Formats: sequence, C-alpha cells, structure tokens
Amino acid sequence: MKLNKIDQRRWRNFKQNKRAFWSLIIFTICFLISLCAEFIANDRPLLVKYQGAYYMPVLSFYSEETFGGYLRTEAIYSDIEIECLIISGGLEECWDAPEQIITDSKDGIIDAKKIERGFVIWPLIPYHFSTVDTLDVPAPSPPDNNHLLGTDDTARDVLARVIYGFRLSILFALFVSIFSSFIGIFMGAVQGYFGGRTDLLAQRLIEIWGATPSLYVIIIVAAIYRMDFWLLVFLMILFSWTALVGVVRAEFLRARNFEYVQAAKALGVSPIKIMIRHVLPNAMVATLTMLPFIVTGAIGSLAALDFLGFGLPSSAPSLGELTLQAKQNLQAPWLGLTAFSVFALMLMMLVFIFEGVRDAFDPRKTYS
Repeated sequence: MKLNKIDQRRWRNFKQNKRAFWSLIIFTICFLISLCAEFIANDRPLLVKYQGAYYMPVLSFYSEETFGGYLRTEAIYSDIEIECLIISGGLEECWDAPEQIITDSKDGIIDAKKIERGFVIWPLIPYHFSTVDTLDVPAPSPPDNNHLLGTDDTARDVLARVIYGFRLSILFALFVSIFSSFIGIFMGAVQGYFGGRTDLLAQRLIEIWGATPSLYVIIIVAAIYRMDFWLLVFLMILFSWTALVGVVRAEFLRARNFEYVQAAKALGVSPIKIMIRHVLPNAMVATLTMLPFIVTGAIGSLAALDFLGFGLPSSAPSLGELTLQAKQNLQAPWLGLTAFSVFALMLMMLVFIFEGVRDAFDPRKTYS
C-alpha cells in the first residue's frame, strides 16, 4: 500500500526520531514473542511422534491412553513414564524401569524388538506460567539452569510468567486505550462542535462521573463477581474515557469557528463529515499527546489492582502479582529486580514510541 505525501512525511519524521524508532522495533519483537508464548513456554510438547503418528499437544488434548497409558485424563508429558511410553513406542516395561527403557531406546538396544521409536520436542522453556515444578530447594528458588529467572513462592517459573504477563499487560492496555479513546474522542467532539446546552449538560455529567471513586466500585464488583480479564477491562474503560474528553473538546471548540469549517457548513456538509474529515485531524496531535498516559496508566492500574488483590486471580500471570511476591519474599531479590526491570523497560519503550508518534503527527515538527 502506497502512502500519500502527508503519511510519508509522518513516517519519515518518526524514523528520524531514533529513540522512538528503535523502541518500536524492540517493543514489536518483545510483543510478537509474547504472542507466541504457548510455543515458547509450555509444559506441553510442541511435537510428539508415537508409533509412526505425529501429535501436537501444544494445540490439542491427548489422553494418557493415546500413548499407551491407562488413564483418560490428559497425559502429563513431564512424567518419566509417559516419556518412556512415547520414546519406546508403548512398552509395558516403562511402568517398571522407565529410565532404563529410555536409555536403551536412545542407544538403539530396543530396536531388536521391532518397536518404532518416538520422540518429544519441547518448547524452549518447558514450563507453563501455571506449572508447579518439583524443586530440591525451598521456593522461591534462585535462578539456575532450569529456571533462568528463578521461581516464585509457589515454585512456578518466573521467566514463563514474565512472558505471559507481558502479553497480558499489553493486551489489557490496548483494549482499554482503544475503547476509551473512541468514547472520549466521541464525547469531546460532540461537546466541542455543538457547544451550548449540549456542552453544558455533558460537562456536568462528566464531572459527576469523574468524581465517582473507581477503586471502590472495582472493590465492590470484585466482592460480588469473580474478577476476570474482560470484566476488569470493562470496568477500566468505564473510568478511563474521561481523560481525553477535555483535550478533544478544547480542540473542537477552537476549530469550529475556523473559516474552512464555516465554509463546509455553508455548503451543506453534514456535521459528522465536518467533525471527522476537517476538525478531527487538527485534534489528533493533542489526542496523541494524551495516549501515552492512558496506555501507561492502564498498565499501572492493572499492576496496582493485582498488587492489592482486587485484580485478576492470583493464578493469572500478572506482573503486579509478581511485585506482590517480591514484597512478601524480601529474601528473594530476583523477584523484585525482574518485576522492576520489566515494568521500567515496557513503560519506557511505550513512552518513547508515543512521543515519536506525537511528533510525527505534528505539522510544525520536522527533523533535519
């Protein structure tokens, strides 16, 4: 798709802002990695070969019976007996001496029994964010070869929870920011363009709504319903959209008296077309200036609610819950350092990116 001259100038200005450009590249890579978290950190294998057939446990459910076991529940692939059944092709001896069968299979000794050997391909991190590992030391355990960032106080891998938590935080912030922006821009545009009683009535309603203690509402809802991702997104949108109303309203109040707007009215152009095509582009710079605060505020609010215990369930891979564990386990400094580093880098890159976007949309901003 070919960009027009204005968009080309905006993209050129953004690229010349090296800090924003490289932040966008690094953030995109991190976000893409987190989107593929199930294929990077999981306690289910990526691919299994058993008796000549191929299975993808990371995408599908397979019972233990599928691999020669006795149970109809999902196979626990980390159990040595299940691994032995897969590698050996279903030998009954796996229930008695699985370690020896695995060794013989890898050495080629059991080929004489005409059993087609299988294999298991694991993700890079063989732990899901909810996987509780069996440790030789008390949890939380320090970083080692098995857990590069250590484990938390319930023996779950910190690196796996960081990858899933990064994705959760960004998706939460994106949903809240996008829907809040739509509502806030719409309300501000209607107030600023029409003015008069419409503006007066809407302002009084926004003042009342803005005075509502959002934290108390979230606490009450959390006490009645089991909090989940979408319910928390909905509650945050209810109290986040007012941040953009004042900025957009001021821009529309200023621009509605411009000559080109008056000319469009005289030509009979509908108010919706005037607001979207003629006035809104001029309000985009002020709008984009507020977006970093909405995005980072959504991430911070999610972390704060999880830290206080009013956000997502403790089993969710939340960075706020990791921060709470760091507070409760001062003897495990890797928890606090990990949470601080992830928050600092994530918020810093987002601020740099939106700073570049804001300057790119500003017609007065140019780079040599």
